[in-house]
Amino acid sequence: MITLSLPSPAQPLLPPSSKTLNPSRQNIIPSSDSRKNPNFEPLKNSLIRQLDVGHLRHAISTLDLMTQQKAPPDLTTYSILLKSCIRFRNFQLGKLVHRKLIQSGLELDSVVLNTLISLYSKCGDTETARSIFEGMGSRRDLVSWSAMVSCYANNNMEWQAICTFLDMLELGFYPNEYCFTAMIRACSNAKYSWIGEIIYGSVLKTGYFEADVCVGCELIEMFAKSSGDLGSAYKVFEKMPERNLVTWTLMITRFAQLGCARDAIDMFLDMELSGYAPDRFTYSSVLSACTELGLLALGKQLHSRVICFGLALDVCVGCSLVNMYAKCAADGLVDDSRKAFDRMPAHNVMSWTTIITAYVQSGECDKEAIELFCRMISGQIQPNQFSFSSVLKACVNLSDPYIGEQVYGYAVKLGLASVNCVGNSLISMYAKSGRMEDARKAFDILFEKNLVSYNAIVDGYAKNMKSEETFLLFNEIVDTGIGINAFTFASLLSGAATIGAMGKGEQIHGRLLKEGFESNQCICNALISMYSRCGNIESAFQVFDQMEDRNVISWTSMITGFAKHGYAAKALEIFRKMLEKGTKPNEITFVAVLSACSHVGMISEGRKHFNSMYEVHGIVPRMEHYACMVDLLGRSGLLVEAMEFINSMPFMADALVWRTLLGACRVHGNTELGKHAAEMILEQEPDDPTAYILLSNLHASAGQWRDVAKIRKSMKEQNLIKEAGYSWIEVENTVHRFHVGDTSHPQAWEIYRELDQLAAKIKEIGYIPDTDFVLHDVEEEQKEQFLFQHSEKIAVAYGIISTTPSKPIRIFKNLRVCGDCHTAMKYISMATGREIVVRDSNRFHHMKNGVCSCNDYW
Repeated sequence: MITLSLPSPAQPLLPPSSKTLNPSRQNIIPSSDSRKNPNFEPLKNSLIRQLDVGHLRHAISTLDLMTQQKAPPDLTTYSILLKSCIRFRNFQLGKLVHRKLIQSGLELDSVVLNTLISLYSKCGDTETARSIFEGMGSRRDLVSWSAMVSCYANNNMEWQAICTFLDMLELGFYPNEYCFTAMIRACSNAKYSWIGEIIYGSVLKTGYFEADVCVGCELIEMFAKSSGDLGSAYKVFEKMPERNLVTWTLMITRFAQLGCARDAIDMFLDMELSGYAPDRFTYSSVLSACTELGLLALGKQLHSRVICFGLALDVCVGCSLVNMYAKCAADGLVDDSRKAFDRMPAHNVMSWTTIITAYVQSGECDKEAIELFCRMISGQIQPNQFSFSSVLKACVNLSDPYIGEQVYGYAVKLGLASVNCVGNSLISMYAKSGRMEDARKAFDILFEKNLVSYNAIVDGYAKNMKSEETFLLFNEIVDTGIGINAFTFASLLSGAATIGAMGKGEQIHGRLLKEGFESNQCICNALISMYSRCGNIESAFQVFDQMEDRNVISWTSMITGFAKHGYAAKALEIFRKMLEKGTKPNEITFVAVLSACSHVGMISEGRKHFNSMYEVHGIVPRMEHYACMVDLLGRSGLLVEAMEFINSMPFMADALVWRTLLGACRVHGNTELGKHAAEMILEQEPDDPTAYILLSNLHASAGQWRDVAKIRKSMKEQNLIKEAGYSWIEVENTVHRFHVGDTSHPQAWEIYRELDQLAAKIKEIGYIPDTDFVLHDVEEEQKEQFLFQHSEKIAVAYGIISTTPSKPIRIFKNLRVCGDCHTAMKYISMATGREIVVRDSNRFHHMKNGVCSCNDYW
């Protein structure tokens, strides 16, 4: 017996028509009168025949005709008609029949009243169902109680269902299989699963488990839904003495949905061996399992079978096929998905949403996804929240908030704007466009925020270098009690990595260890990236080395880390081990490998890996791989060879490639080739200020001040603004940012005093200011003053006065570090005995005892 502290029962709420539920005897039309009419039986039989073929409206017309011909329908007729309305889910007609029944004056028996409870339960009107139930009084039977428990269970009123069930037991009614089924359904959630397990025991003792297959199905659902306990669900399945197609399909579906795709496929094979023929729902689930495992070959075999059995035209199966071909396509193409979609004879919102999502997830078909969305709405199919979520993601990928705002406006019109998945996609769209104020507004207006909402805004702040807001939101998530998942921690670690806040990153690392995420693959990958980008490559490798399960992201993150820190030999060693372990590299892996070769000038090694991409690994080089090769040749001074390489490319070089060449021309002072590269950049991206700045710096280095002035004038006329250079340092969990000549810091006086002392010390041991890096036409003495106002040097001086001598000074800069600052910091590391780590826009420099890890090759 379940013992619960129940609230006092509320006073019965009678419906407006409650008085007519028990009319006085004088208003009752005796059923015998109608039967005396010769037209009664023929009309009643005609009505039943109409119901058998689903002609509900014709049946209602016949009902009216019976009244007109003085052969009024009896309770049986009304009961049959009500049940038909429920069976065909035409609840509005059911309510009309109820009104006609009240007008008839017939005294309602428990059969009809129970049917009415079911009618209002099915259409979600629990209040009317409850009123009818309360008004039944002593006429309530076991069916009435079961109907009411089922009503609450089906309408997400689990506690009311449980209380009703307990009331029934106290009144001496003992549940049957239908009542048990409804009660188990009410317990199919984490909150009440413990009650469900007690009910399971009762079902086994009373024998209803063996008596009805529906009881077993509900128990499977309860274990799967309440806690994802597929082990217990499968035990129920094995104990069931009788199984049907529904049971098998249910078990296959839950395996597929809860991350056990291999078990779903094995169960599908067992089902066929047991002699059951799969239906459209079975095939839909097993196709989803194939999608999860990437088993395209098996999926194609199943596709052939559904064609043979005539199920390929079903919308549910069709959607599964569209999804499978999209996610399993090796080349990211959606051609087969589109074929599966186009062959469907009719489309609904589910099929349209599936194909739109397929195009978005392919990574390169976002415009086509938006076009499909437009086709859907022009074809009078109303989008749902998932349709809006997918098309907004397409706008995110295109960084096109203008179209996104139009889509969102339509969502507002349909009343779907406050739904979580729509609002979350809007937050991501604004965040990717850098419009964090709009992203925050979208976040704040969400009616009910979930963890995905918080993750979206946290990730947005992290990627837009809004670290303070990122960590404030983290505290807010903790306070709400929503819980934190791996993505939350990954976003927070990304935020710490973006600004180089290793102190924050270490705090997050400690927190995630407490939460039990230390072995999570996604988290470990984020930790590798965080420590690496914060300048602590040793800790990054320690995390990597302790990982038991590594994927391509883990290996690539470590290779990238070593490459950025200038440890090319270690990067290539990790790459070799990755191949030995059988992990297949991807495009990003090769960007990291080629970058490692570029940072140390390993030309032949770089060429070898570039050629192996397609020849050995079947990966077609993309634009970024060609840019890496241009960088490799350009850094080595092989500018002509780099130019020849660009001319040999199978497609036209984009601005990234030419920008790489222009940077190399700047380093090696090749003005003519630099001009050509700048022209090619501006031809493709006329509003790019970087090309103007690099070309201006190239002319300035050559002392061509007239050309410098001309370029700066052109930039001013076009309103092109150079990105301001700045450096920052984290001290005691606070980030301190400095611009050139910055005097705004509270300790500015101490900083500049330290700078003066450092200048004197390093000059004594051989430092000579390189005024070529002052890109202004001023006197030499003034140039030297300008050099010591660079943000990197200010940050280093602050680091020396603010940190203990045993700790490395970690400086971060948004642009490439100045050549003179690089030299000065080597001397500072020698003069002070401090280790200095600098991260600029390109790589890391570890300076110790006057030597840099880059070996001055950067």
